[in-house]
Amino acid sequence: MQYRTLGRTGVRVSSLALGAMNFGRIGRTTQDEATALVDAALEAGVNLVDTADMYGDGESEEMVGKAIAGRRDDIVLATKAGMPMGEELNHRGGSRRWLVAALDDSLRRLGVDHVDLYQLHRWDPDADDEETLSALTDLRRAGKIRYFGSSTFPAHRIVQAQWAAREHRLGRYVTEQPSYSVLQRGVEAHVLPVAEEYGLGVLVWSPLASGWLSGAVREGRPVATSRSAFMPDRFDMTLPHNRARLAAVEQLAVIAEEAGLTLIQLALGFVTAHPAVTAALIGPRTPEHLRAQLAAADTVLSADVLDAIDAVVAPGTDLAPHEKYDAPPSLLDPSLRRR
Repeated sequence: MQYRTLGRTGVRVSSLALGAMNFGRIGRTTQDEATALVDAALEAGVNLVDTADMYGDGESEEMVGKAIAGRRDDIVLATKAGMPMGEELNHRGGSRRWLVAALDDSLRRLGVDHVDLYQLHRWDPDADDEETLSALTDLRRAGKIRYFGSSTFPAHRIVQAQWAAREHRLGRYVTEQPSYSVLQRGVEAHVLPVAEEYGLGVLVWSPLASGWLSGAVREGRPVATSRSAFMPDRFDMTLPHNRARLAAVEQLAVIAEEAGLTLIQLALGFVTAHPAVTAALIGPRTPEHLRAQLAAADTVLSADVLDAIDAVVAPGTDLAPHEKYDAPPSLLDPSLRRR
């Protein structure tokens, strides 16, 4: 396992981190299965575990809490808040009112008195940066969190938040968690350079592109990934962008085979090779998934292999740009771009 410093925090974390979104109802995993995944990941050298309050409406946090009981101090524990938790309009977002309550709920579910990294799950356009940063700064001063970060922020919002922290003399985001894979490289154009500029640690999610890069999606085979059951549009091969993804996967599989690697090793080795990236979040649902992903822990891709990948998917290119989660609200709501 490789270890890297998380931004400028001085905290050392493994280059592969365990994402717990599949713990519970989303991945249909039991507590025993989740604990076994945590056990195996820690034994392999993983030391960062990432979850969120909205994963299974808190179920993932509860399962993580039980799985790490008795070894909390050996783990860099991260969670997130900001996504809707139920129908109540104020049980979401980046307001002080919600973040304070949401953190207390997360600590209770996790069974701990603090988390190492607390992340705003999405940028909240209705909450002022000073409002959000002041709440997070106070939570850090109270000892309930050690650091705080952002997740899936567009580059201009990362810059704005850094400016607001300096302007108002508040704590700043020290990490960013973007979606990044061989098939979705748009963050290379803006987000990753900004993260490097500000010295942010970067924890990338979906490095296997929702299963596209797991080896389970290939030409001439029926798609039977867990994601295809509840995200069918992402695997509908009649759609042009999915055909483009499939064509890329077939070319990437050849590159991996010629390099003596699995497609998973190629995919994870690619994202962890970027100098801005601290760690890739893997989200196994079974021990077999975990073993296949941990096999990439020491993968270092040669310049020739990275050049070959660039020839398949150009740097800074998203093959499915409409699936991005960091689009400015005005691109999604016509009323916001018309007088």
